[in-house]
Amino acid sequence: MNKLTNKLKKFWKSLGPGLIVGAADNDPSGIATYSIAGAKFGLAALWTAIATLPFMIITQRMAGRIGLISGKGLAGNMKKYYPRWVLLSIAFLILGANIINIGADISAMSAASKVLMPSISPILTSILISGFITFLLIIVSYRSMVKYLKWVAIVMLAYVFAAFFVEQNWKEILLRAVVPKFILNKEYLMMIIAIFGTTISPYLFFWQASETVEEEKQYNKENPKSAVMIPATGPHIKHREQRIIKNEIGSMYKDVRFGMVFSNLITFFIIVLCSSTLFRSGMTNITTIEEIASALEPLAGHYSNLLFLIGLLASGALAIPVLAGSAAYIIAELFNWRWGFANKFHRAREFYMIMVIATVLGIAIPFFNLHPVQILFYTAVIYGVISPALVFLLIHMANNPKIMGQYTSRPLSNFIAYTLFLIMAFSSILMLLL
Repeated sequence: MNKLTNKLKKFWKSLGPGLIVGAADNDPSGIATYSIAGAKFGLAALWTAIATLPFMIITQRMAGRIGLISGKGLAGNMKKYYPRWVLLSIAFLILGANIINIGADISAMSAASKVLMPSISPILTSILISGFITFLLIIVSYRSMVKYLKWVAIVMLAYVFAAFFVEQNWKEILLRAVVPKFILNKEYLMMIIAIFGTTISPYLFFWQASETVEEEKQYNKENPKSAVMIPATGPHIKHREQRIIKNEIGSMYKDVRFGMVFSNLITFFIIVLCSSTLFRSGMTNITTIEEIASALEPLAGHYSNLLFLIGLLASGALAIPVLAGSAAYIIAELFNWRWGFANKFHRAREFYMIMVIATVLGIAIPFFNLHPVQILFYTAVIYGVISPALVFLLIHMANNPKIMGQYTSRPLSNFIAYTLFLIMAFSSILMLLL
């Protein structure tokens, strides 16, 4: 028993950016998108939970390996090796999309809080949520923050439990998970693009790369005897260092795989839950978080409804630091500011202020009185449209010897990544033509 406990503790300790990215991938934008998919199309979009998995694993591994080998985030490498306009364009797109996404996530969390506590003003809830998350980002240490984020990620298993409160046709579910069902109309195509966009979100590439750099620096600080100075490229890397680098890459890959499987497990059960409740009962046009929650209670029971809301609040608490943090990583590397959660506020003021500003600007979204579900869904569509360019750039960076040295991507990884690029590019063009 002690041996098993020690193994589980060791495994839990080994999880880092991969698990956090996987859980943050299912932010309120993702939850809204998957809920709409299940409500509007039943199990017809369930295959995406399986189909997107290899694409997620490969792209996040590419991003993590770029950070691990180069010692820089994606923005830092773009600044050094690519035209300045490329980084400026991407920084503008990601920053704008992330601010909208933060605001939409805050709106969704506020709506969920209103269902649980009707007497509290949604605007006040938005301010309190934003203030609390901002406080944590500035005050809590890097190590404590990672532990907090990892435990919040586990809370999202609420969606798995919620699905089991409803009678399910598991034979049909398993069939639709592996056999795609296509519906030839613009609504369904937009849904698929939105699912791909929110599942393979561009900001997660930046978070993965930069967080991997932070993890490596922290590891080197705690284990100086087995440390390898990054960047780990060049012709004079010793055999011992090569072995350590490969071990680090292997550990990062395991973390990413677990995180992405965890992410798509949540996706799978959200679609199943909303298909077996909302779609089955004919409630196919969802416009608010309150509608989702109020419909789930009589259809799936109080506990299922409660688990849905808890999962949404947990996902927002996890996603907002990642959204704000990825924006801060990009801007800080663009202007050569000191960055990273390992630095206290007084040592990286600009980095933390970008996160604060992004979160504060996001608070403005609820004041426009827009439906959070609609904002969240169209945010996912925006990500789906801009993702092809970022996926292509990620592939190019992962195969650039100036950045990666001898650790460029293998042919199979490139094939999977280019397939993703073609799928997303073709789908976006087709959507605009319909």
